[in-house]
Amino acid sequence: MNRSIITALAFCLAVFATPALAAEPLGTWLSESGDTKVEIAPGGGSFVGTVVWVKGGDAASDCMGNPVGMKMIYDVKPSGKGFKGKLKNYKDCKTYTGKLELVSPDKLKLAGCVMGGLFCKNQLWTKAD
Repeated sequence: MNRSIITALAFCLAVFATPALAAEPLGTWLSESGDTKVEIAPGGGSFVGTVVWVKGGDAASDCMGNPVGMKMIYDVKPSGKGFKGKLKNYKDCKTYTGKLELVSPDKLKLAGCVMGGLFCKNQLWTKAD
């Protein structure tokens, strides 16, 4: 066989035999309500989402004061076609099992779940940067 054909076949096998990884949810995202912007970045071997803006500015508060700078999303790691980790509601400081899935380059689906993922509430966030 021609050497270039063998090289092309080997390349195709390598590409198609490698499982596709989920696109990373990096960047700044606007919550579905439009009240919060969260920046998701790598942090300590996982992804971390930090509140960078809240509607109402300094007047906005969480259960512990001003939510800006709070880690709202953490311990997020690849899982299947998306990611799993922890999501914290800054208004009541409750933490949920979280799922994240990049559904398009500018849309991020989040699900906060309880009871081991039995009940989930979904939101669709929009890329803000």
